[in-house]
Amino acid sequence: MLKVVLLTAGIVAISIALLCIKLIILPNGKFASSHISDNKEMRKRDIHCVQSMDKMMRKENPHKVKERI
Repeated sequence: MLKVVLLTAGIVAISIALLCIKLIILPNGKFASSHISDNKEMRKRDIHCVQSMDKMMRKENPHKVKERI
């Protein structure tokens, strides 16, 4: 049982160290942003995150025709 726990802890420690190599080695190392709006190709295609798209769709149209009530 103890061997399995130590083996698991060792594997987890190695995995975390490998994930952090870029953070440790580079002076300004950081993980790349995973947000859609931060991706250059997505911005070029005018694709945004769902929340931003919903906000844009809900924005009132200034050119709408006024209706009589």
